[in-house]
Amino acid sequence: MTDARLPVGPHSVPPLVGAGVIVPTGDGRVLIGRRTTAGEPPTWSLPGGKVDHPGESFEQAAARELAEETGIVLPAEEMRVLAVLLDHELGRTRVTAAVLAPPSLAEALVTEPHACAGWERLPVDALPEPMFYPSAQVLAAWLPNYSAPEGTWHYPG
Repeated sequence: MTDARLPVGPHSVPPLVGAGVIVPTGDGRVLIGRRTTAGEPPTWSLPGGKVDHPGESFEQAAARELAEETGIVLPAEEMRVLAVLLDHELGRTRVTAAVLAPPSLAEALVTEPHACAGWERLPVDALPEPMFYPSAQVLAAWLPNYSAPEGTWHYPG
């Protein structure tokens, strides 16, 4: 049985599979970037992105994306999946792993200036808005008082 509200067939948009990376500081702050991707309104965002390579785990994707986006190199073996999140925002199926990195105060560089205007370490009890939808999902999986966006299915890790 199919749900007539969901897109099916040759015009369906392929699903996205990715990881959002929580990089805590150990003193109540977390790494957040100013997302400035062309064609999207500016938002705040965690580092992260798609699982790109065959055989790549969520932890490996998280470590790779963190290094690509910030220059911070942390071992995939020290990453921990907290939850797997599912949404259909904008009519596209997206599966996002909420991945917790070990605490780090390493300098975060802007390595993708077309997508990020800068990185900051901000207090978890005073996070800015608007938050990029998948980042809000990931933060809600980590922070007990942070609300997940509507339409999020949360599968604990």
